[in-house]
Amino acid sequence: MEELNRFVLFTLDNHRFALYLSDVERITLSVEITPLPNAPDIVSGMINVRGKIIPVMNIRKRLGFPDRNIELGNHFIIARTSKQSVAILVDRVTDIVEISEQKIVEQKNILPGIKYVQGVVKLGDDIVLINNLEKFLSIREKRMLKQAIAKQSKGRKSRGKDGK
Repeated sequence: MEELNRFVLFTLDNHRFALYLSDVERITLSVEITPLPNAPDIVSGMINVRGKIIPVMNIRKRLGFPDRNIELGNHFIIARTSKQSVAILVDRVTDIVEISEQKIVEQKNILPGIKYVQGVVKLGDDIVLINNLEKFLSIREKRMLKQAIAKQSKGRKSRGKDGK
């Protein structure tokens, strides 16, 4: 019996990508992003989701796509890494699909050196890149993000105590 994996499919500029559904916490319509000073360039800022501050990863920048402003109808995919939740701004979430493990081609066999892509699969006429969120940020970027969030959290607490 073949093993099936479930994926969330999404688009960026008419290109299709996927994340493992098991990594996805929720999908929401986009909201305004609050800047996060001192964060790595790959982080667009942060959003508040049910009282939880979540960094927004700029997947467009990581994949070499041109930046765009948030548009009505864009989505955030809130996903988990082993360390934290992150939000990814995508043009649109299109589907949830099951794909046989045998149909997935490992990234090392097609795209050596691109560590944030885990694999590739052909769906209909499209090639879909399966993203690996665990490797989306470099060790340096993870450290910078952790420090930026800690500094932001500390600033919020001190403003709250002063009543400002």
